[in-house]
Amino acid sequence: MHSEVRVVLSPQQEMRFDLDGSAPLANEAARQWLDVQFTQLDCEPLRASGKVLLADKVLVVAQAASAAHWADAQWAQTFAQAASAVLARPLVRIDVPAMAVTF
Repeated sequence: MHSEVRVVLSPQQEMRFDLDGSAPLANEAARQWLDVQFTQLDCEPLRASGKVLLADKVLVVAQAASAAHWADAQWAQTFAQAASAVLARPLVRIDVPAMAVTF
């Protein structure tokens, strides 16, 4: 099955990560990686209740990542693998300007 993550950072900037052929991250490893990034990037929960859904975590990490993060091929690839693993979907689109994650 084809596996791909697309990240839209702006109307002019969309990145595509083809995950076919790459070693998938285990769900727990992906969660831990996203947790570390969430903390390191000083992300805030989207919901007033403070509850952080996995899709929300993926979205805010993508939003908080700097241009240097996205320019780092290893970081960007790991982000895509983690997003695919925690969301358990082969096709994921993360639209930062629209604050939306779709499958």
